[in-house]
Amino acid sequence: MKSFTLLELLVVIGILIILIAIAVPNLRFFQKESDLTNSAEEIINTLRLAQSKTLASEGTSQYGVYFDNLTSPHQYTLFKGKNYISRDISFDEIHKLPKSVEISEINLAGGKEVIFNRIIGGTSQAGNLNLKLISDPSKTKTIYIENSGQVGLGSPLSPINGRTADSRHVHFNLGWSIQNATTLKFYFPATVQTEQVDMANFFNIDKTEFDWQGEFAVDGTDQEFQVHTHSLDAFNTLLCIHRSRNQRKNNQEVIIYISDGGIEKDIAHYLADVDDTVVEGACGGTKEIQ
Repeated sequence: MKSFTLLELLVVIGILIILIAIAVPNLRFFQKESDLTNSAEEIINTLRLAQSKTLASEGTSQYGVYFDNLTSPHQYTLFKGKNYISRDISFDEIHKLPKSVEISEINLAGGKEVIFNRIIGGTSQAGNLNLKLISDPSKTKTIYIENSGQVGLGSPLSPINGRTADSRHVHFNLGWSIQNATTLKFYFPATVQTEQVDMANFFNIDKTEFDWQGEFAVDGTDQEFQVHTHSLDAFNTLLCIHRSRNQRKNNQEVIIYISDGGIEKDIAHYLADVDDTVVEGACGGTKEIQ
């Protein structure tokens, strides 16, 4: 049986060393990119957890996230309280970023913190947070936080404020999930009439879709609606309301609520005018007209 000579072994070892020398830097680079992606996802999950804790009123308190770009490495803290300064430090959950990643910009209305509001899960500290790789500043991730409470890597929707005409097809980015909601309620103030829909019958099996359509007779005229979701998960709802502007049908002022956890949340308020004007509901999040 033929054996390898010392020279042949040295050549093989030399080739292996060269291949390893080429591969290791690339592996390190891919690891750093993975650190950046994972860090962005973990921050998003932490923000959503703070929102979820607030909506659940854990400890009858609000929760938020504070970002610190002065520590080494940079870090962020999930905290309990109305703000970071007056928080209950015994509930702090501190998360340190990998040494390869840093917070490059903090553009939040609340300075360095985001606190979520109880009941609706929105925030007045909207804005964005930028992460980057220290070794390659061109590699970045931007996390957006909307006033509605929606958090993600996508650029936020532009809210339309005040009243808007031609509201036949309205999208409401609620900033909270309707998966645990129980009742869809329509209140017609002119006739003091209330109609309710049991929502449980109109979710799909895994509660990622909701679709209801129906009409009510109010003062001799049919009021026709369709309420359905364009997206629904455990954290947020993109809700759509259709209401025909046919004045022979929809001619009544109406306020639409969703009951969630025993709390009635005002989603939309339609006026009884010729344009079928919709006024932003107290819990309606941002809205778009189509």
